Amino acid sequence: MVMQSTAAGLPQKSGRDGEKRRFSVAFEPWLYLSPGLVLLLLVLVVPLIFGISYSFRKFSAFKSEFVGLAQYQAMLHDKVLGEALMNTLWWTVASLVLQFFLGLGLALLLDREFAGKKVVQAIVFLPWAVPSFLSGLTWAWLFNPIVGPLPHWLFALGLKAEPTNILSDPATAMWGPIIANVWFGIPFFAITLLAALKSIPSELHEAAAIDGANRWQRFTKVTLPFLAPTIAITVMLRTIWIATFADLIYVMTEGGPAGSTNTVATYIYVSAFKTLDKGYASAVAVLLLALLILYAVVLIRIRKSLVRYS
Repeated sequence: MVMQSTAAGLPQKSGRDGEKRRFSVAFEPWLYLSPGLVLLLLVLVVPLIFGISYSFRKFSAFKSEFVGLAQYQAMLHDKVLGEALMNTLWWTVASLVLQFFLGLGLALLLDREFAGKKVVQAIVFLPWAVPSFLSGLTWAWLFNPIVGPLPHWLFALGLKAEPTNILSDPATAMWGPIIANVWFGIPFFAITLLAALKSIPSELHEAAAIDGANRWQRFTKVTLPFLAPTIAITVMLRTIWIATFADLIYVMTEGGPAGSTNTVATYIYVSAFKTLDKGYASAVAVLLLALLILYAVVLIRIRKSLVRYS
């Protein structure tokens, strides 16, 4: 009887031990991750919750009141916001396309061996190390016809009738921040795509060359498929960063002239810190967040579908 009860008790004890062991194995990674998760919670999630809650309130000098969806309803009739959305689209697409193709070209160049490669790498990566505020200030000076050379060069090339500041003309003002942003953002694509190029096995290019593939065929059939995952994530990240990038535009033009360079990011900044309408600024920020999340979801699904059918 004693042996039977002991034998009967063994599986029960070993089952409890196994259950504890499985629980500890499942819980241990979260224990190691907990400092980072707590930091993310405090830095990202908590401010996000507060920001969304602010969008349902109207702030005055000394108090705030709950207004529900009134801020979001006001956005439907805000013509300035509509213009800012169109400016944001133009600013983001133009900056992204130019940054990507110029960065890809530089990455392909730096993937080859040539004299002075280290010097060229240092020069190419330098803009990424410059603070955006200083970058915007420098480019604003360069476009100033009194202290900068660019208007005089454009006049000498016949691109302008006289050496004037393009930042003061609503028809051309957006090109100033776009050029500055392209200069600032090219290193990001150059660095990431160069790292991806270095990971491509050289044997694949050699095999394609032996099979008679020319340079363009090797680029489209070998290089691009390997670069595709890196391109997808870098394009998504850079799009989000550009769309929410307010410092460069604000330093150069403050959203002018006549709102021609006013983007959603600068509109949020002006609404929150100039007109002190924090509730409406939070509502516009929530709108921008929703649009960027939608963009990221669509891009990820397109990427997954291309991988599935490739």
